[in-house]
Amino acid sequence: MAIWPAPMVYAGPTEVEFHAKSRRSAGASYFVVGRDPAGMKGSHLAVAHQDDDLYDGDHGRYVLQNSPGIGSMKMLSFVKVMYDITDNVMKIPDESRLEDFISISGSKMRLLARNGAVPCSPTNIPTDLVDANCVPSGFMVPKGWDIVVDYYRNIDAGRWIPWSRPLVDPGADSRTEKSGKFGTGSFQLKHKDYESFWHDIPMKPSGGEENVINLVTEIPLHMTAKMEVNKKLPGNVIAQDTNDDGSPRYYTYGTPFFNYGYIPQTWEDPSLKDSLGNGGDNDPLDVMEIGSKRLEMGSTTPCRVLGHLELIDEGEMDNKVICIALSDPDAGSIHNIGDLERVKPGTINRLKDWLTRYKTSDGKAENSLASEEPTSTKEAMELIEETHQRWKNLCGKGTGYVSEDYGFWLNAPGCKG
Repeated sequence: MAIWPAPMVYAGPTEVEFHAKSRRSAGASYFVVGRDPAGMKGSHLAVAHQDDDLYDGDHGRYVLQNSPGIGSMKMLSFVKVMYDITDNVMKIPDESRLEDFISISGSKMRLLARNGAVPCSPTNIPTDLVDANCVPSGFMVPKGWDIVVDYYRNIDAGRWIPWSRPLVDPGADSRTEKSGKFGTGSFQLKHKDYESFWHDIPMKPSGGEENVINLVTEIPLHMTAKMEVNKKLPGNVIAQDTNDDGSPRYYTYGTPFFNYGYIPQTWEDPSLKDSLGNGGDNDPLDVMEIGSKRLEMGSTTPCRVLGHLELIDEGEMDNKVICIALSDPDAGSIHNIGDLERVKPGTINRLKDWLTRYKTSDGKAENSLASEEPTSTKEAMELIEETHQRWKNLCGKGTGYVSEDYGFWLNAPGCKG
């Protein structure tokens, strides 16, 4: 049996999942979890309390039990406890003297840590800890609290990176060169053979099958760091996307079960509208590779196109090409969407679930799909050719005209040559 540790650096659902899985790997059969899954948002589909955090006594257990990788490990939930100021102990509140109990939530403790709160007087525990800027004795050992304070007061200083985000070398293709520190804004991946990751790598490999494109991998299988080609930096290096506050962005919906990347020399033009008025997302055409092998970040892989899904992401067309690497063991058996469902049943439903719901764990609404069914290989190849022509227009090499360059770095041989 295992329990989420205390004292602790307060965490979100990703950290709790990682901890549960590590305990399962160490042999634990049961995991004791709190009543809430650390800030998971409710759903607009809920019958009641749509905008509330999940906070029923069993919510944490339900969420973790459905987390990929948990397996047969059983989740045990415990009820809410509060701090008893009469004996400095966390316990189930006594209904006959509720005035003696203080609620200590994770949100409150994070605020106190950021404020540098000091220990309260053991003989005079205030009911408003935030106003008094102190933490009660008995809640956490002093050294543990000092670490929490140091973390939250210096979280942006670069000394601390949340432990659940791997500090190990993320791995990359041998033809690439890394600089900076992975997990920070300084990390960049550039290609040794091509000046630009976007403009110089060919859209298709030379020779071979007709319906094969080059996939440049940004996010390898099972990586949660949201890496992407940077359209504005010289060389169009691969770097980590950022949140609105400038912090490195990570997927929180779980680990991707596919390799993710883009097709070079393509561009989804914002001026190209669908029937509902949604414009392209201003990026190279995205690809989800559904093989079983990890493709290294920055690698270029010949990939057979099977079809594509038309995602509407926050009012933008964000098409996702589905392909399988020619190097995958199942590539010989999968040539279209029908083959994919025969060889790997349920893959399309898993892709649709990910695409429509992966932002919901960050408190955002679900995305939508223009169609529940993927297109054919032929339709996907027509989309690829269209976005290739749009890229040519962007580079000034096509027959169309693009009114602006959007601040993109276009000074590459493949774009201007």
